[in-house]
Amino acid sequence: MEPEVIAIRGARVHNLRGVSLDLPRNRLICFTGVSGSGKSSLAFDTLYAEGQRRYIESLSPYARQFLGQLPKPDVDQISGLSPSIAIQQKTSGWNPRSTVGTITQIQDFLRVLFARIGRQHCPACGRPISAQTREAIIERILALPEGARFLVLAPVVRAQKGEHRDLLRDMRRQGYVRARVDGHVVGLDEDLSLDRNVRHDVEIVIDRLVRKGDIRARLAEAVEKGLELGAGTIIVAPADGDGRAGQQGASGQTDGPAGDLILSSRFACTKCGIGYEPPSPQRLSFNSPEGMCLRCDGLGVSYEFDPDLLVPDPNLNFLSPCIEPMRTAPGRWRRHIYEGVARHLGIDLHTPWRKLPESARHALLYGTGDQHITFEWRWSGGVWRHGGRFEGVIAELEAKYRKATAGFVRAYYEKYMRMRQCAACGGARLNPQALAVRIEGRNLHDVGEMPVDRAIEFFEGLRLSPVEAVIAEDLLKEIRGRLAFLRDVGLGYLTLNRAAPTLSGGESQRIRLAGQIGCGLVGVLYVLDEPSVGLHARDNRKLLDSLIRLRDMGNTVIVVEHDEETMRSADVIVDFGPGPGVRGGRVVAAGTVDEVAATPGSITGDYLAGRAEIPVPSRRRPVRPLASAFARGRRSALADPDGGAQGAER
Repeated sequence: MEPEVIAIRGARVHNLRGVSLDLPRNRLICFTGVSGSGKSSLAFDTLYAEGQRRYIESLSPYARQFLGQLPKPDVDQISGLSPSIAIQQKTSGWNPRSTVGTITQIQDFLRVLFARIGRQHCPACGRPISAQTREAIIERILALPEGARFLVLAPVVRAQKGEHRDLLRDMRRQGYVRARVDGHVVGLDEDLSLDRNVRHDVEIVIDRLVRKGDIRARLAEAVEKGLELGAGTIIVAPADGDGRAGQQGASGQTDGPAGDLILSSRFACTKCGIGYEPPSPQRLSFNSPEGMCLRCDGLGVSYEFDPDLLVPDPNLNFLSPCIEPMRTAPGRWRRHIYEGVARHLGIDLHTPWRKLPESARHALLYGTGDQHITFEWRWSGGVWRHGGRFEGVIAELEAKYRKATAGFVRAYYEKYMRMRQCAACGGARLNPQALAVRIEGRNLHDVGEMPVDRAIEFFEGLRLSPVEAVIAEDLLKEIRGRLAFLRDVGLGYLTLNRAAPTLSGGESQRIRLAGQIGCGLVGVLYVLDEPSVGLHARDNRKLLDSLIRLRDMGNTVIVVEHDEETMRSADVIVDFGPGPGVRGGRVVAAGTVDEVAATPGSITGDYLAGRAEIPVPSRRRPVRPLASAFARGRRSALADPDGGAQGAER
């Protein structure tokens, strides 16, 4: 039979003075007392630490060598202890990829939901994507320019790690002789050695063709084989005279090497003639190369040079140089490049920076795009003229920043950079194809930008067909349940896209608490550190209901708290004291609320019984005008929630 109590004997961690205590299991227990009296020492440094140590000791020696050995707390004996989980007041880390959705795993269920019942749209024109027939695929290829050389490829591996030796060997047995691996055409009879720790793309070359004469029969056979081998998708890649993959080719390029034309019998835009690969959870993830925005690597923000920081003194001219990271005046080679740009723009580089036209300043910093510029290199034998493009000073600085390996060099360039929202994805973190998958007109980013309260309403009101309802039943149950847990712990105002580093310690703690409720574990000892800190009084009851739900599931919940409502909701209160530090470390009272209130010498009991109270100040400090105006706005908002709230915000 399970023990009925957690028996602690002789706990001497930190300032605890040989504490011996019996705590009933499967109850909500509140550790309280003055700050520094030993509450956390018993809860975290004794009970939780010993629970973790015993769990690690129960593992195999092989597993323990990776986890290390935890020290034993200074306690004589603890019996009846369950596996323990601590939910402390700390931030969720500084990983910029972590969000509220990823921490609670709601994002994973959303990706599967959108991949299964989401409707793919064309990123170019916004039209819904429909299946493309084989005849339509053939006609699209026959529309290539006369004389164009191309390869028909079947994708068999997409961004997967491994050496793929067995796959390549099997393809060679089936009679295929070439494949394109990571953008390079290779022979299958070659000794290919792929790095197993790197993601690879492997496409089998079905045929090499030239768009001339009547090639419909041969092309139809290649398309048929390619669609069968590529699970409904083929790639038409431009090729040079030797049949190797080239860099320039057909229009309608999608994700993949330059010039590739992806055609699918499942997902294709009939208007644009562009095919797309079917949506999958990986292609809807900003942590996967298949779904992330390639410009910001799925972060939603980019670290870019700021023109205001680059030019601290606009009275200097470009050659001084006014752009501080250039450090010294340009040499002869760089100078003739800049002079060629100046002639093209019709400006004088000796003019102070602030007097140059805005268009000229932008061109010097960000380049002139595809415009062809003639540069003149003067030497004793005459003038050598050559042409090219100008990418701008910022492109040069970005190249130096990327190549820098020394930390102090990168820190130097970072002085002139700012964190900005990614211009390609607008902060959505996903690529255009992932953002084009929608449910009732909303994509994954739109749903992530909703507060939890609004997201619950959105998923409760989904109108699905009978087939979609069957597919999404289990997914929607998990999503709605986890969103409800977040709302129940007072986090209904958060969005799923909220970055983890921006969360407060209390918010992080309650998010982990909601995750634990969703896990449905039983027989666990939960230890929480003041979960009500920073929580509005109206949401405190929701938090307590969540703790009671954890208890009713068959867990023991220990809460270190000073909140009166938490104490009165607890099954057992343990009051530490009588003072902080060396004057504490003892159990002054233990029992129900009434028993603690009747215990003499308990400061907590005095306040619970009403023998002590904190008086309301008879005299308050004067209110500043701004604070007074805000208070008036708050009062009007309470009196008129519809109109007053806007006035309070103003």
